[in-house]
Amino acid sequence: MLTAKDIMTKEVTTFLPSTEISEAARILLDKDINGAPVVDDSGKLVGIVCQSDLIAQQKKISIPSVFAILDGFVPLGSISKIEQEMRKIAALTAGEAMPPKPKVVHPDTPLDDIAAIMVDHRLHTLPVAEDGKLVGIIGKADVLSTLR
Repeated sequence: MLTAKDIMTKEVTTFLPSTEISEAARILLDKDINGAPVVDDSGKLVGIVCQSDLIAQQKKISIPSVFAILDGFVPLGSISKIEQEMRKIAALTAGEAMPPKPKVVHPDTPLDDIAAIMVDHRLHTLPVAEDGKLVGIIGKADVLSTLR
């Protein structure tokens, strides 16, 4: 059975949390990659930024519907979702644009589990980490290459 370490890319383009959004977008486009992990100065994985995270900056804010009750307004929708959208739209750095708590796999994670995670969570890029340190990355092309 193939595992993450068998199909992952070991030479990984990474960002620091302080990497500016414009620089992150340029690198993703220049390298023709969907996303890149965000690591701290010690190489510890702290997140991942994908093209979709950067595209979110072009999105309009959806104002939630509200209803009035007893001279107050109650939003019909999740306040945390609105806050998350606002954070992405206003992001200036990779650290601000990345979603919290990225999905990560271990080098020994079997291919079928990797495929399930990518499909179930609609991910195109999946970091591989061991003891919190980034050791590789798996993209959808890495998984598709196993079908040859």
